[in-house]
Amino acid sequence: MARASKSQPTDPHGGQHHADHHDHVSAAAPGGPHPSGHTASPTHGDHGGHGGHDKHAGHDPEAFRRKFWLSLLLTLPIVATSHMVMDWFGYSLDFPAMSWVGPVLGTFVFLYGGWPFLVGGVREARDRAPGMMLLISMAITVAYVASLATSLGLFDLDFWWELAALVTIMLLGHWQEMKAIGQAQGALAALAALLPDDADRVTDDGVETVPVSDLRIGDVVLVRSGARVPADGEIVEGAAELDESMITGESRPVAKSSGDRVVAGTVATDSAIRVRVDAVGEDTALAGIQRLVSEAQQSSGRAQVLADRFAAMLFYIATAAALITFIAWSVFGTLNEAVVRTVTVLVIACPHALGLAIPLVIALSTAVAAKAGILVKDRLALERMRTVNAVLFDKTGTLTKGEHVVTGVAGDSIDEQAVLRIAGAVEADSEHPLARAIVTAADQRGDRAKASEFKSLTGRGVQATIDGTTYAVGGPALLRELDATVPSVLRDRAEEWSGRGAAVLYLLHVGGSTSVATGAIALEDEVRPEAREAVEQLRAIGISKIVMITGDAEPVARAVAADLGFRDGVDEVFAEVLPADKDKAVLELQARGLTVAMVGDGVNDAPALARADVGIAIGAGTDVAIESAGVVLASSDPRGVTGIIRLSKASYRKMIQNLAWAAGYNVVAIPLAAGVLAWAGITLSPAIGAVLMSASTIVVAANAQLLRRVRLTPDS
Repeated sequence: MARASKSQPTDPHGGQHHADHHDHVSAAAPGGPHPSGHTASPTHGDHGGHGGHDKHAGHDPEAFRRKFWLSLLLTLPIVATSHMVMDWFGYSLDFPAMSWVGPVLGTFVFLYGGWPFLVGGVREARDRAPGMMLLISMAITVAYVASLATSLGLFDLDFWWELAALVTIMLLGHWQEMKAIGQAQGALAALAALLPDDADRVTDDGVETVPVSDLRIGDVVLVRSGARVPADGEIVEGAAELDESMITGESRPVAKSSGDRVVAGTVATDSAIRVRVDAVGEDTALAGIQRLVSEAQQSSGRAQVLADRFAAMLFYIATAAALITFIAWSVFGTLNEAVVRTVTVLVIACPHALGLAIPLVIALSTAVAAKAGILVKDRLALERMRTVNAVLFDKTGTLTKGEHVVTGVAGDSIDEQAVLRIAGAVEADSEHPLARAIVTAADQRGDRAKASEFKSLTGRGVQATIDGTTYAVGGPALLRELDATVPSVLRDRAEEWSGRGAAVLYLLHVGGSTSVATGAIALEDEVRPEAREAVEQLRAIGISKIVMITGDAEPVARAVAADLGFRDGVDEVFAEVLPADKDKAVLELQARGLTVAMVGDGVNDAPALARADVGIAIGAGTDVAIESAGVVLASSDPRGVTGIIRLSKASYRKMIQNLAWAAGYNVVAIPLAAGVLAWAGITLSPAIGAVLMSASTIVVAANAQLLRRVRLTPDS
């Protein structure tokens, strides 16, 4: 793939790479080559494919939603017309053909709603990997055959309502489980959306609009102000400030001019440029990020769900118990008793509670999380969060607001108020983020002066006239161009600010052949107040390592880390990284034996979010980051990470408790159903078994409701 460009840092005490939005810093820094030379399939590793034991193969969550609601609608009359249910609640129904309600509707529910489980059961049997699907298919098949035989007068085992209820409950659980399947395709689609559909190609006859797919290496394209670059290339005419935050993670636009490289998906913020294309399609940096996201998601490996392990054990236990029961009662009893006991064993083994044990906990935990501004997209991510011992934060937009604020003002011969009053007026007509920060600060501290004759000096600064005097605001590039004098008091303050990573702009009095700096302003990406509290909370719950990663320069990163209270020798900072480096940083931490949660908001974070054990996206970030993550903090509050860990631990406890109860119920109920205490006059009829099955489900549901008590945020 083409190498991504990134602005390189210079000496913070010299030219100040971070000095300002006007200072031209180019320097195409080569990014690492993509680890593979092929295009990965955009199919999620956990859910893709059609073979093997993947029970999700070919499943569509929308199809399960429709199946659930229709099955529920048909189950209600089956339950209402069941003689067993009528006896329980003391009512009676009698209308023509009522006896056909169970057989007709039950058969439809079995074939329509139960079909995915029957297919899944056959697949598990064929792959010799029994689990929940085989257990469910066996249970509903036995219940259906026994009920059909009863309707034909062969037995007295009416299980129509149990059959319909089981299928409906399983459809509900499976529907919830399938909601996160389209994750990989969503992430890649969001990445693709960064590219414009069309490009303005420059020809001998002028400019023509063509589809991006028609661009070829060597073409020259016109990128207008505010438009996205359609392909990687080199600027051949013009100069502009490029917003590369979605690719490099840099928090400020980077000034670029003729000879500098630009990458597809970045935005020309202030001026038009002409770019000669040198990479298109799969060779662009953005396509490389797409491949990284796809490969990272596919490398996650299939996590075996805890419920499936219980279901596999229950399958073997139920099958063995049914076989022993049939043989024992055939030898020591009658064939009719053998059939009744065997069917009762298999029906009681129907995993009502087991089927709800995890889906219900997940459904409740996601609802509780949503109220606290935490959106859980992937249930496996929520389960894994309890094991996390290292949290990797992206800096810009996650720990910081991604917006600069004025943090220092100094004047020479004029006071700070005057510096802001004049600088705010000069910058008033500029749309640059740093200019808006100065204007905002000036408005907050007093009235701005009135300026005229505004002039933008692309890549250097801005200029305007106030009360007949010409002033300019800019960084080192403007100082050099105007050969301006900087008083020592301003130079000392500027070096102090630059040392901690602040951007420094100067207010210049421009007069004839001489220009003098009369003021200096420091601007820094504002650290989120809640970020410090988030770091403290993570330490309090036992997270052993907190890591920050950023595309910004080392001094900027170190200053933010110090502000957040990072511990020397324990916490870590990765600075000046490219997109692939973020992915590699996750791998490096994982290679040390750490379970990593990655928190980020940019396109360049997407591969790392997908590669991490748990990806957490800041909700205010890009669609790509959100699609690549398993959890989204809709409130953009990093303190939510602690809440996710608390919820994960609480959810896991509830899962274990529910699974233990569901399994324990079967440990007791199956032997009783088999008739092991029949000699003492203690037997378990199918009706009583159904009651116990329902009671078990109620216990599981009630226990899951206790998740509502978990506090995820200080205010929740």
